[in-house]
Amino acid sequence: MFGVDLGALAGWMDGQGLGKGPLEDVQSLGGGTQNILLRFRRASRSYVLRRPPPHLRANSNETMRREARMLAALAGTNVPHPGLIAACPDETVLGAAFYLMEPIEGFNPTTGLPELHAGSPAIRHRMGLALVEGIAALGALDYRALGLEGFGKPDNYLERQVARWRSQLDSYVEHPGWPGPKGVPGVDKVGAWLEAHRPASFHPGIIHGDYHLSNVLYRFDGPELAAIVDWELTTIGDPLLDLGWLMATWPEDDRPSNANVSVTPWDGFPTLRELVDHYRPRTHRDLAAIDWYAVLACYKLGIILEGTHARACAGRAPKETGDRLHAQTVGLFERALRWIA
Repeated sequence: MFGVDLGALAGWMDGQGLGKGPLEDVQSLGGGTQNILLRFRRASRSYVLRRPPPHLRANSNETMRREARMLAALAGTNVPHPGLIAACPDETVLGAAFYLMEPIEGFNPTTGLPELHAGSPAIRHRMGLALVEGIAALGALDYRALGLEGFGKPDNYLERQVARWRSQLDSYVEHPGWPGPKGVPGVDKVGAWLEAHRPASFHPGIIHGDYHLSNVLYRFDGPELAAIVDWELTTIGDPLLDLGWLMATWPEDDRPSNANVSVTPWDGFPTLRELVDHYRPRTHRDLAAIDWYAVLACYKLGIILEGTHARACAGRAPKETGDRLHAQTVGLFERALRWIA
């Protein structure tokens, strides 16, 4: 029913000393993810289980192990995140690696604002600033001190980006029916601009990898973050890419409908430049090339989304989803072309 063998889970929890007795009040949690999320209670304690989808991809289990390692490393820091309770790297217990985390009392703004937030432009403005503070705090952490040496490959990180993601786009030809890169406006032009304007150096740090309004939860009692969630793409790289990602997905001042992620009502939220200006005093990194990171985010996210369109063209994903994400890819590349003009 839930895609999880609850008996096997209970048995594993017994071995971890995590309560006794049946798993109660089991419910699936929704969200913008293909992973399975279950909330349940055992012996008066609440848990959230996260595991990959039933049909595993090649890297599903390793991604889950990496998420758990990152959440463990973030314990005790000032970055709002779900607290890790326990992780199971062993795939035989539930058919995939999984972990248990503390439930978060919060809401995602893209699914609707509570009355407090919906009724106050000032609160919505502060929500945007709090969003920036989340990645500023993450990027300020010393990943080596947190035991994350080897978690990513920071050497030549920026130099690898364009070729790595162009290769990803070209790999979609394996899906019959996909029209190819010509359906992505300006992909060659944007890639060439990124290579020509790449920053000469950067200071490595932790990146979330997919940072936008859909991947955070806010507190019900005010505008502050309750947690940053969905750590699937986390790695060690250039933290300015998280800010660029936020810029790439944020409604533009004169094109509020052309955003990948938005909230209703939108009035009150900071502008793109306000986000950057709020980040600036919270980092030691040079933001002179921040527009380059925003263009790179458009490039990378657009190519990632186009993968679902390619699968849909081959009948391996819903056509409606593929068409919607392709439209977002086109919007991202059109935005990148405007920014480099």
